[in-house]
Amino acid sequence: MPKRSAGILLWQRAEGEVRVLLVHPGGPFWAKKDAGAWSIPKGEYAEGDDVLAAAKREFAEELGPQAQALVRGRADGAFVPLAPVRQAGNKIVAAFALEGDLDVAKVRSNIVAIEWPPGSGRRQSFPEIDRAQWFSLAEARRRILPGQRALLAALAQR
Repeated sequence: MPKRSAGILLWQRAEGEVRVLLVHPGGPFWAKKDAGAWSIPKGEYAEGDDVLAAAKREFAEELGPQAQALVRGRADGAFVPLAPVRQAGNKIVAAFALEGDLDVAKVRSNIVAIEWPPGSGRRQSFPEIDRAQWFSLAEARRRILPGQRALLAALAQR
């Protein structure tokens, strides 16, 4: 059974173009990776869970209080479902497009503990994401994980 994640592709119109919010994963493994490393804010959910509720929860966990207020203040109809995509490793990502604004300087990610270095038996804590940034669609295509590029294409078609 493949793992499943749900997330939100936040977008806005700025200076005559569509821009999207992407996040860069935190922790030492991702520290020096850029192109092809960014993602939409997302996280895993269990079979049978409400997918939109999971997407809202994960968005808030990864981005903090202002993100929580943003998704709480929107009717479910504001979230446009995009076709699910399959990432490397067979993970299926369900995403919803949402028009909105978020101040990336105020992003506060949750903290996760991982074994680092691998095999050391030591657990260290890192932010789940280390930064968020707005990108044009063209730049986002270069930065986002290859398995999520179809989400950008689906948004562009809308």
